Amino acid sequence: MEGGRSFARRDRLLEIEAKVRSWWEEGDVFRAESREEPPKPGDKFFGNFPYPYMNGYLHLGHAFSLSKLEFAAAYHRLRGANVLLPFAFHCTGMPIKASADKLAREIQRFGDPPAFPNVSVEQNVSKEPELEESNGGEQVAPDKFKSKKSKAAAKSGGDKFQWEIMRSYGLSDGEISKFQDPYHWLNFFPPLAQEDLKAFGLGCDWRRSFITTDMNPFYDSFVKWQMRKLKEMGKIVKDMRYTIYSPLDGQPCADHDRASGEGVQPQEYTLIKMEVVPPFPPQLRSLEGRRVFLAAATLRPETMYGQTNSWVLPDGKYGAFEINETDVFILTERAALNLAYQKLSRFPEKPTSLLGLTGHDLIGLPVKSPLAFNEIIYCLPMLTVLTDKGTGIVTSVPSDSPDDYMALHDLKSKPALRAKFGVKDAWVLPFEVIPIIDIPEFGDKSAEKVCIDLKIKSQNEKEKLAEAKRLTYLRGFTEGTMLVGEYAGMRVQEAKPLIRSKLLEINEAVMYSEPEKKVMSRSGDECVVALTDQWYITYGEQEWREKAEECLSNMKLYSDETRHGFEHTLSWLNQWACSRSFGLGTRIPWDEQFLVESLSDSTFYMAYYTIAHLLQNEDMYGFDSSLVKPEQMTDDVWNFVFCKGPHPESSDIPQSLLSKMKQEFEYWYPFDLRVSGKDLIQNHLTFCIYNHTTLVDRHHWPRGFRCNGHIMLNSEKMSKSTGNFRTLRQAIEEFSADATRFSLADAGDGMDDANFVFETANAAILRLTKEISWMEEVLAAESSLRIGPPSTYADRVFDNEINIAVTLTEQHFKEYMFREALKVGFYDLQAARDEYRFSCGVGGMNRDLLWRFMDAQTRLIAPICPHYAEYVWKELLKKDGFVVNAGWPIANLPDLTLKRANKYLQDSIVTMRKLLQKQVSGSKKGNKKGGQAPPPNEENKLTRGLIYANEQYDGWKEECLKILQRKFDTNTHSFAADKDILEELQKSTVGQAANFKEILKTCMPFLRFKKDEAVSVGAHALDLKLPFGEMEVLQENLELIKRQLGLEHLEILYASDENAVRRAGEQVKLLNQNPPSPGNPTAIFLN
Repeated sequence: MEGGRSFARRDRLLEIEAKVRSWWEEGDVFRAESREEPPKPGDKFFGNFPYPYMNGYLHLGHAFSLSKLEFAAAYHRLRGANVLLPFAFHCTGMPIKASADKLAREIQRFGDPPAFPNVSVEQNVSKEPELEESNGGEQVAPDKFKSKKSKAAAKSGGDKFQWEIMRSYGLSDGEISKFQDPYHWLNFFPPLAQEDLKAFGLGCDWRRSFITTDMNPFYDSFVKWQMRKLKEMGKIVKDMRYTIYSPLDGQPCADHDRASGEGVQPQEYTLIKMEVVPPFPPQLRSLEGRRVFLAAATLRPETMYGQTNSWVLPDGKYGAFEINETDVFILTERAALNLAYQKLSRFPEKPTSLLGLTGHDLIGLPVKSPLAFNEIIYCLPMLTVLTDKGTGIVTSVPSDSPDDYMALHDLKSKPALRAKFGVKDAWVLPFEVIPIIDIPEFGDKSAEKVCIDLKIKSQNEKEKLAEAKRLTYLRGFTEGTMLVGEYAGMRVQEAKPLIRSKLLEINEAVMYSEPEKKVMSRSGDECVVALTDQWYITYGEQEWREKAEECLSNMKLYSDETRHGFEHTLSWLNQWACSRSFGLGTRIPWDEQFLVESLSDSTFYMAYYTIAHLLQNEDMYGFDSSLVKPEQMTDDVWNFVFCKGPHPESSDIPQSLLSKMKQEFEYWYPFDLRVSGKDLIQNHLTFCIYNHTTLVDRHHWPRGFRCNGHIMLNSEKMSKSTGNFRTLRQAIEEFSADATRFSLADAGDGMDDANFVFETANAAILRLTKEISWMEEVLAAESSLRIGPPSTYADRVFDNEINIAVTLTEQHFKEYMFREALKVGFYDLQAARDEYRFSCGVGGMNRDLLWRFMDAQTRLIAPICPHYAEYVWKELLKKDGFVVNAGWPIANLPDLTLKRANKYLQDSIVTMRKLLQKQVSGSKKGNKKGGQAPPPNEENKLTRGLIYANEQYDGWKEECLKILQRKFDTNTHSFAADKDILEELQKSTVGQAANFKEILKTCMPFLRFKKDEAVSVGAHALDLKLPFGEMEVLQENLELIKRQLGLEHLEILYASDENAVRRAGEQVKLLNQNPPSPGNPTAIFLN
């Protein structure tokens, strides 16, 4: 007992799980060996999962994605496939090193153990960062598709002390200080993760497990070979390129290094140099002698011909920053920091502010702007300028920008607004809209037209302006034609790059990039975009991309949303930086000052699984070199094993071992399934496709990816900061492994976020233990059960339900729809068993049928609850071998007619019970309002029942159904127009028999009902009779119906038999009010 609750059932499951794991270990049931013969389709299954990062315990988020692979692998194993499910541990990158360094700084500052300052929890624990979904009003490049990211990675690198984080793992103060050494993390967490996964019941071949980084000399050799191979093929080059960069870490910040902003890329702008015309006003006088520019970031340099002014935020904070010895840019400090990391600062990586300014200081500045028809334009106030996007200086082109048009219109038409900001008439009134681009349907002043059309009155109508921009912005780029300048007559999208190049060439603009959205590194600083000289992989190169697209087109992805995600990623992904200066990992072999970054050493390692056990001799760290020495794994050997390279003549590895390596790879490859969270589509999974298409032949390209959403706990986001969080270890201790797996299967299957519900896990504990108890009772009383083949109606129905469950569960497992597999293979089958128990009555249940049920149920639940199933298999059913590879249960083709007949029976009983209750309550009502009903007695008790059936539609209903049959399209599940149906009805014998309006009153309700039913369930709803004999079904189950309704006498009668109808006596009115029809018998109850 704990806290008043009994955990006996949970503890029994934990005991069972420990016992079963010892059986599996003793039997080595998950060991996967290749075979000499190449596998035929379905003979083998190789599935894998992105190795988790080892800076803490595995949590339920890991377990949810992993469960999809585990259930799939267990299904294929049960179907007789040779299954390989390996698992490894990722330690590459900066998070472990950053955490170790942070811990060392805390110890140095606060002691060991540290005495931290008295900081409140609210101050100390940073909130998990969230990605903004809105663009906040900034312009988006019209030729770049913008996607909303589904997840802001919850890898907070905030203010919480690292020591406290380590203590939350249950570590003592004496143990924590060891984690100053980053390699101690690698020794500590992977074995614990392996321990947790074994407790989870993962069907893994642990011989093939490994860790990454140079700590593992074999994996280190593998990654170096892969990098050299890519470089030889021209896939890795060194160049200056823009990349998301952490100033604090001093290196690029890839997705896995970010606390927030996964998937965010550099956004490239053109920085227009708008030169301030001297003499300078007093606030800029200290800059005399310099060339001073307002630096405006734009995505549309081709529109610069139409400038009428520039915009600033009046209360915005700006600065005059030194770019070189002569030039000064006025912009925000944030933009200056980005420029400083892009070689545009007098001192690299250190912006130098000569002067602090506000937007008010800049209003009225006269500037000369490149390409502008107006020789001098002025800086004006705009209240919607963003200072956290671009430079805070904005060009104004009112011919094509609705925002610019309305802001200029307001200043022109509102003297009070000009006076408020000290704007002189001469800065505004002379400047008119300049036509520069012609857009079909919008003309050459698109912004003016759309603002008039939408009746926009001021710049404050944000929603209308957003709609105006939506209508014109993209069309201006894709369909517009230049009217002015050197490229007049050219399409805008063709002219844009030419105009941009010219501006850059004549030094009237510079290139500028910044993160599309805010990116925070795990070290806690806001990232910039830096122009760095680095090694990068040439993803996006045309020929390579086409091969990746070919691979994708042939893969099974299990959802359209997943496929669209990959297609979108392939459309933009390019030039991925693969080198880092800080962290753990493998050194770039030809430039050892750099490390291979964490998303680049993990793109082809699925191939390493195939031979890891032959290299590492079952040691995940690769310290055991008794089989092969790391230095023996030369490039020639790696090429021979993976890339059809020639036999490595110079190798001193035994020929038999080389041949075994080759056999392992050729047998297991390609992998059949990789399961992952959807957030890896935009990087890791796409990298995986790219690398396979260049390193191995087509027949070794990946066959399938299955992506899933993230998991919530009890309908809320999983979050450490709120306490709504469970490690895998905690979940197993709280619920048991099988109840955890049960709830993971029930949580959901699609790309939407799933929901792990504690109540479901607790209910699973009860269900599984109660099922064990029931089976124990049945087996103990086996001699009392009826024997022989299924003979009764209930037997046949139950036998058929088992066939249905086996068939549909396999279908759902095959499609990797595990929630549906659980529903059909467990919930529905349990319900069928419970119905069978009740239906059998005094005749009792059939022993052989119960044995079949227990066998089938155990196998069907085995992929999801393997410990429970294995225990039942061995301890209760006394079966040989292991259930996990016992084979799929055998089933005959389901009898769908029998299924319908039983549904008819059960639905009819429910309807009759409601009718009986209504009739009883009606007969008991007092004669007067508020009168008391007399107590039940022998006189008013209803003990007899008459059930009337009509097995076939006739008369006008028959005619209506025949018309509907002709007008129903079975392919589209839709009917012809009502007009056509009514025309045919009018021409029919029914329609000709009387006044058609009266006929319609009678027929229309029936026609509507049958149309809706057919659309819902299919064409069989229009049949004139059911595919089974109703009278036969009711008669055969007469005793069941009597028992269910509590009747002493019951008769089944034909509604067409006049003598039978007369037996209803006074209650015949009920028969007339509710005449029976096929599928709807009418019951009358009598004293």
